[in-house]
Amino acid sequence: MRHVIALDVGGTGMKAALVGADGELLHQARRATGRERGPDSVVESILAFAADLRAHGERHFGEPAAAAGVAVPGIVDADRGIAAYSANLGWRDVPLRDLLSERLNGVPVALGHDVRTGGLAEGRIGAGRGADRFLFVPLGTGIAGAIGIDGRVEAGAHGFAGEIGHIVVRPGGIPCPCGQRGCLERFASAAAVSEAWAEASGAPDADAADCAKAVESGDPRALTVWQEAVDALADGLVTALTLLDPRTLIIGGGLAEAGETLFTPLRAAVERRVTFQKLPTIVPAALGDTAGCLGAGLLAWDLLSTAPTAPSEVTT
Repeated sequence: MRHVIALDVGGTGMKAALVGADGELLHQARRATGRERGPDSVVESILAFAADLRAHGERHFGEPAAAAGVAVPGIVDADRGIAAYSANLGWRDVPLRDLLSERLNGVPVALGHDVRTGGLAEGRIGAGRGADRFLFVPLGTGIAGAIGIDGRVEAGAHGFAGEIGHIVVRPGGIPCPCGQRGCLERFASAAAVSEAWAEASGAPDADAADCAKAVESGDPRALTVWQEAVDALADGLVTALTLLDPRTLIIGGGLAEAGETLFTPLRAAVERRVTFQKLPTIVPAALGDTAGCLGAGLLAWDLLSTAPTAPSEVTT
C-alpha cells in the first residue's frame, strides 16, 4: 500500500504517522526528541525515528514510504530544506531534508515550519476546509500564524510570514525576547495568561486553564485578566485581517480549549474594532495536536502530486 511518512517535531517530543493516499492514518507513534542530550542527539533521534517508520511501513504495508514530510519549530528555510534555528532544540543550519532523504534511501522529503504545517492541515482538511483565504493562529507558549491562500500556506520571502505574535499591540509594554516591547504574544498567549493569572490569584502554579475556569465562575480578578488578553488579541487580529482579509480566522492552541469562554468575547471584541474591514468567520481549530503531523503528511503527498482530501480514523 502506497504511503508517506509524516513527522511533527516539538520541543520535547515527536509525533509521527504513516499516511495513505486517501489520507488514512495507517499507523501512529510518539517518541522523545532527546533534547537533553544536545542538538546532535535531536537530529539523530529524528533520523532514527524516520528509519523505524520506514521499516514499519515495509513490514506491514508491503513497501517503504514513497516520501516524507517533517514539521519543525523555529526558523525554517523550506526551499533549501534547512532547519535554520530553534532555541528549543538548540540547532542552527541543520540540512534536515538532505539528511532525512539519505537515511530513507533517497525518497523525496519536504520540510516545513510547525505552525505553517499545522495551518496547512487546518486550512485544507480541518476548520478552514473550503475557504480560499484563511489565517490560522494557535495560542500556545507563544503566538504564530499561518496565512492560507488557495490550499497552500504562504511562507514569505524569508520564511517569516505569519509571525502575528510579534505585532506590537501595547507600545512600550512588556519586553519581548524578539527585542521589541509590547508584542501580542506577551499579552495574549496561553503562557502570558498563565503568568498574569498566577500573579493576580496569588497561586504560583495557576495557569490559563485555571483562569478560564475562574472566568466561568465569575471571579472578578479572572475576568479582568481574561478581558485584557482578549482585547490585546483582538487588536492584533484586526491588524492582521486589515492586511490579509481572510475569509476564515482559525484560532487554535491551548487557549482555544476554553471554547466559548474565549470565542464569545473574542468575536465581540473583533467586531467592535472593525470599520471598513470585512469580518471573517472566527472558528476554533478542528485537528488539535494532530494538525502538525497531518500537515507534514500533506507536504509529503504534495511532493508526489497526490494530496489526500481528508483524514480518517487511526489504525495501528
